[in-house]
Amino acid sequence: METTEIVIDKKTKTMSTKNEIPLDGIAGMKQNLGPDFISGLLVSLLALPLSLGIAKASDFPAIYGLVTAIIGGIVVSFFAGSRLTIKGPAAGLIVIASGAVAALGGGDAGWHLALGAIVAAGLLQVLFGVFKIGSLSDFFPGAAIHGMLAAIGLIIISKQVHNLLGINPAELKGKDPIELYKMIPQSLMHENAHITEIGIACLIILIAFSYIKSTSIKKIPAPLIVLIVAIPFGIMLDVKHEGAVQNFAMVKVGSIIDAIRGTQIKDGAKVFNTAPINVSFNGLSEHLGDFIQYVILFALIGSIESLLTAKAIDGLDPFKRKSNFNKDLTAVGIGNMLSGILGGLPMISEVARSSANVSNGAKTRWANFFHGVILLVALLLGVAVIEMIPNTALAAMLIFVGFRLAHPKEFVHMWHIGKEQFVIFLVTAVMCAATDLLMGVGTGILLEFIFNAINGASIRNLFKSHTEINTNENNINVKISGDALFSNFLGLKKKIYAIDKGKQVTLDLSACKVIDHTSLKSLREFKTQYESDGGSVSLTGFELHSSKGHDDTSTRVKNN
Repeated sequence: METTEIVIDKKTKTMSTKNEIPLDGIAGMKQNLGPDFISGLLVSLLALPLSLGIAKASDFPAIYGLVTAIIGGIVVSFFAGSRLTIKGPAAGLIVIASGAVAALGGGDAGWHLALGAIVAAGLLQVLFGVFKIGSLSDFFPGAAIHGMLAAIGLIIISKQVHNLLGINPAELKGKDPIELYKMIPQSLMHENAHITEIGIACLIILIAFSYIKSTSIKKIPAPLIVLIVAIPFGIMLDVKHEGAVQNFAMVKVGSIIDAIRGTQIKDGAKVFNTAPINVSFNGLSEHLGDFIQYVILFALIGSIESLLTAKAIDGLDPFKRKSNFNKDLTAVGIGNMLSGILGGLPMISEVARSSANVSNGAKTRWANFFHGVILLVALLLGVAVIEMIPNTALAAMLIFVGFRLAHPKEFVHMWHIGKEQFVIFLVTAVMCAATDLLMGVGTGILLEFIFNAINGASIRNLFKSHTEINTNENNINVKISGDALFSNFLGLKKKIYAIDKGKQVTLDLSACKVIDHTSLKSLREFKTQYESDGGSVSLTGFELHSSKGHDDTSTRVKNN
């Protein structure tokens, strides 16, 4: 006879079955108050310095990094279609945000106009969700997405190295990544010793912490340890009052009251609004081309990153819950509209904080809510402490984030997948760094089309999948013919994800001429997800194909 183990949570005094899916809503908060609050607290300790650093790197006032995270927690958690993701500002959007500020006028004026683009992008994301475009991320080649992320990492590092060395940020304005890398020897010769000592110490802590294997120690946010070291170090060396760097050595947050009142620039002077509104839509008339470009970038790149994170966190969820991607996209869009109106950054479902949320034992969306509440309390009561953080500590954190995005393992992995995918990855990264993210990703997509055509894919199959489904009681045979490509996978996805759960599914690819990396990776993700729901999936027909790499997701081409 089958039995169910009963578990009593000593902290919350609630009783549940071991495999019971946590409740949602108020009932879920009562049931999981202990683990969700603890996780929210730990995640907020990770989010606080990163939100400040991301805002500064994006050329936004530092306080609005925290405002964004607060909105992502307190507001967006109620609308989100994912249970365990943490919403907030992300390093992956630094390049777009800072680019928008520069392109739309620079300084405070550029910030206000960039907010207009963020609000418009948020509206676009809401429409993405309403019209069920949550599968958007499946259309883009995996190699192009990874190339874009690697480029973002390299761009972040190019500027933050100088900030870590205590170089005046004014000397970096208007410099592209190549120029910034060329400036590194000069910055090393003119570094501020005290600032650099703190920054290097912080970087060593982050690197050393990444090698620790203990799960109990890993629960302590590495950025918290950085702050515990950096703040007293900064006080001891008195960098706040050091002449050459006193204007940019420490984080400047300012008054939350002033932020709530909102500011505008009129006739070159800062004036307060009667409402907490910082957004300006003058970019529509003054910088129409740039405005449209950054609306597209915020909406497209932000949505892709957010969807990819939600998908990844679903795989980590111990209860195997599936996110409603369209609902989640709508929630992020609502958050971005409110954040942009108030003065904040664009937000996404952020991967590092979301992963920490899962590992900290979070059960429901309330962990995201509590993370936002704790940040709000910190902003109301702890500004004096926050302003003791040396900027070089934030630079160290961002350099580490950038390094993880552009880690050498990424380059090795793409080479392992196949030379064609490596070329797409590398060219996308170079184009993103040399031009902009939209041009870079567009180039990656074009290259994927070209390689698929060279491998023999038919033009008529580029956007249309050919699938025949035969059912024999509990056995489902899915015959895929023509070509299985990133560009036609959405049609195939709709059909296979509609298959009833618990069946024995065979995906027969023997009739496909080309099975590209992105579609094969997506099919293997379907296999993992379907089997987690109690069914089984077999991928067959590969014996007729040659692999373009050494990975189980490498592109396959049918032998002549």
